[in-house]
Parts: sequence; structure tokens; C-alpha cells
Amino acid sequence: MQTTHRITNRGFDSYDRRRLLHALQRAPDVRTCRRLQAVLLVAQGWPVLEVARSTGTRPWGVYSWVRRYLRTHRPDALDDATRSGRPQAAARITAARIVRELRRDPLHLGYNTTDWTVALLARHLGRKYHCPISPRTLRRRMRRLGLRWKRPRYVYATKDPHRAQKKGRLSAG
Repeated sequence: MQTTHRITNRGFDSYDRRRLLHALQRAPDVRTCRRLQAVLLVAQGWPVLEVARSTGTRPWGVYSWVRRYLRTHRPDALDDATRSGRPQAAARITAARIVRELRRDPLHLGYNTTDWTVALLARHLGRKYHCPISPRTLRRRMRRLGLRWKRPRYVYATKDPHRAQKKGRLSAG
């Protein structure tokens, strides 16, 4: 009597195709989808060079993905590994510090203006916390905090009702 769970060519078992197809349908991104597709094609018996050509990858990449999959027979082995990424610029300038400084009046801090500009606030934060921050980075962080940046509106004064008298003209009332 033959078992249903048998090892086929290259180390794939009879359930791998089904597992890979199911994972391919719910692949979270293009990179994972390409890896799953390549491993599935190899599991179906395609030559690695053809798989590399059809998926637009290199043969050594396909070999690597097949090895990763065959170690555990789990499709999530082909997911991207977590990466640290680029370190945050100006890490000392936190969201709370941005909000606190934004609420302060620049005139009281010695600046010759009553409203903050992004460039001025970036320069101020860089000096205060000894950590330079570019206006572009500050603008991006402010957007992430939900802060909207608008230019100040000019409010025109209403006309003085006695303007004509003050200008020397008589009003015909």
C-alpha cells in the first residue's frame, strides 16, 4: 500500500503545490508573490533556468528560494525578513517637542516674527536640541502628526466711519 504523502522530485511533497497555490492567492506583496510563483513552478517540475527567465529573476535566486522553502515546507519562509531600515533623522526631536515648540510664540523667543515658518521652526528645533533637522523632514513629521500648515491670512481693517472727516472732507449726511 502506497502512502498519499510522498516525496516527489527535488524534495517537494504532494502537499507543497497546494500550499504554494494557496499562499500565492494571498501574497501580501509583489516580491513574495514572485518567490512563491518561482518555487511553485520548480515544484511542478519546471527547470530552474526556465523559471528564472519567466519570473525575471536570476537562477541563483530561484535556488535560494527553493532551499528556504524546503527547510520548513512553509510558504511564509519566503516572506521578506524584517529589516532595521534607515535610522530616523533627528531622533531627539520627538513629536511632543515639535508640538510644544510650535505652540510657543516665536516673538517671545527672540525671533522677529509672530508666526512660525517650517524653515524657522526647523532651525529653532535644531539649535535647541543640538540635532539638525531639515525643513522637509519636519514638514513630513508634522503631516504625520496631523498638523496642517497654512500661511497666515491678512485681515483687512474695517473702514473708520469718520474717515472722511479725518481726511478733511465734509460728509453730506
